[in-house]
Amino acid sequence: MQEYFGTYQRFETVSKKDAGALLGADNIIGDQYQIQLELVNGQHRGWLVNRFNARIGFFDGEFSRKLSLLKAKGLTLTATLSFVAFTENPEPGHYWGEMAVIAYPAVEGEAFQKFADAVAKKIGEGVHPDITLTPDGVQQVIDAQGAWLPEKNIPYPTLDKGTVFLKKRRSLMDGVVEQGRKGNIGCYIISWAVLLGLVALIIWGFVSCGAQ
Repeated sequence: MQEYFGTYQRFETVSKKDAGALLGADNIIGDQYQIQLELVNGQHRGWLVNRFNARIGFFDGEFSRKLSLLKAKGLTLTATLSFVAFTENPEPGHYWGEMAVIAYPAVEGEAFQKFADAVAKKIGEGVHPDITLTPDGVQQVIDAQGAWLPEKNIPYPTLDKGTVFLKKRRSLMDGVVEQGRKGNIGCYIISWAVLLGLVALIIWGFVSCGAQ
């Protein structure tokens, strides 16, 4: 069996100020991230880097060390943003989130990248496939050249008091942003036109109700 690793893992942000970008259009649920591994004061740290080459958070030392060992074995690492949350205590509170982390053998890179892309698409829809995978599941990914997903899904974690989800799935606006990223200018313009039309319709509805 090809060596494989998959899990959902919490990540932290450096500060409340630095976490602001995590809420913007540069970081959308379902986006995939690079993992940059380094030693910081003798501790392993896995930084999460978005497609715009910005560091948006990091994994704890223990998990980062595990990733370093997987990379040393020649596995390719990738992470997908699954949600963003905020915890208010202790003050002034802090942002954090969760990533779907997958490590796969480079020799089967094409199949597993397609698998990771399919997982990212589901996550954007608010669904978290179980990416731990049994040996049979790993083989199914390879045999199907990435065109296979596990039937089992993972529920969102139960949040403690004082913690809220800020992002859990892609919004309609996120879809518009993604079209712009891909360079689909026509779709981008049409999507904006539809959104503006919806806003105008809502405003007209409020005005009509007020007039009556």
